[in-house]
Amino acid sequence: MSHAILSASGAKRWMSCTPSARLEQQFKETTSTFAEEGTFAHAMAELKLSRAIANLIRPSVLKKRLAEMQQHPLYSTGLEDYVDQYVAQVGERYIAAKKKCADTLVLLEQRLDFSLWVPEGYGTGDVVIITDEAIEVIDLKYGKGVPVSAEGNPQTRLYGLGAISTFDSLYDFSKVRMTIIQPRLDSISTEELTVEELEAWGNGELTLKAALAHAGKGEFCAGDHCKFCRAKFTCKARADANLELAKYDFQDPFLLTNDEIAEILARADQLKAWVGDIQGYALDQAENHGVQFPNWKLVEGRSNRKYSDLDSVAAALLAAGYLEDQIYEKSLYGITAMEKQIGKKEFGTLLSDLVVKPSGKPVLVPETDKRPALSSIQSAIDDFKEEGGLI
Repeated sequence: MSHAILSASGAKRWMSCTPSARLEQQFKETTSTFAEEGTFAHAMAELKLSRAIANLIRPSVLKKRLAEMQQHPLYSTGLEDYVDQYVAQVGERYIAAKKKCADTLVLLEQRLDFSLWVPEGYGTGDVVIITDEAIEVIDLKYGKGVPVSAEGNPQTRLYGLGAISTFDSLYDFSKVRMTIIQPRLDSISTEELTVEELEAWGNGELTLKAALAHAGKGEFCAGDHCKFCRAKFTCKARADANLELAKYDFQDPFLLTNDEIAEILARADQLKAWVGDIQGYALDQAENHGVQFPNWKLVEGRSNRKYSDLDSVAAALLAAGYLEDQIYEKSLYGITAMEKQIGKKEFGTLLSDLVVKPSGKPVLVPETDKRPALSSIQSAIDDFKEEGGLI
């Protein structure tokens, strides 16, 4: 399926920076191993759900197709465990819906048209569950970078509007539930709105910004939403926003006010990401497209020695009389690699009592972070004094 210019997945971006949707069209779409892994996980989830709750395929077909997927380079027992966790969670929601409404309908990979609010807008809902009371759209997020909340999420709200547009003439539901499941983070988030509330959002802020975005109008606005924008490398608005930090002119931190430090901290991650994007883009242009940047040149980087043929190296050493334990070393997989190698369930069964998680080093984060705040060292000393611990 081709991608809409104003896609649901990019809604946060084009609603925050309306001209970006048209600007992006000038740049080629790229992919990554993470994106391909997510696509593979979605395909396996659809296959398993087709049998588990939709009953669309025979067990023999499931077994055959699953065996084929298990030969895929991206397959791992860990990935399948996470998919199974997601399938089980969807199944629980479907069973709960069936208890309330015997005529519950479930649809997989359902095209959802929200063009009533967004020009040419459509997307695909991973799972849609319809009852007389409510319609629920479930979205699988296989990534594990950060938890994604369904609360106020424009992508899932667009799916909700698409569900209203597609099914309101056939069913008399009054509520719309939009759910995001992230199995690798054990995270489930749901936003529930009435049909009227969701349509009010669609007819207000959404319609206004979608019209501007589709026309390529409005003001450029840099922020966290730039991360997946295809124009992020050369966007002047993003550059201007990040270069604003230059006004501090590398001042000594002791001379900055707390408010100035807070402003720099709020922008630091975006600044580092922007610099990294610029460096990666410039290297690609110089190496693959012959672009020359003033005062910069392409040279061969440093490299480390490596064996040209591991088997030949081992054969030469063994032939010279060295023993295997002299030339080979063994080490356990790390926790993440081990979990992927043997599967999450088996890992938990065999090793849960042998894994510890020490306290993490203190880090500064925005107040919106859900982790509880730590007291400073001085605060701890003061508390100890109050309790009579220090004289």
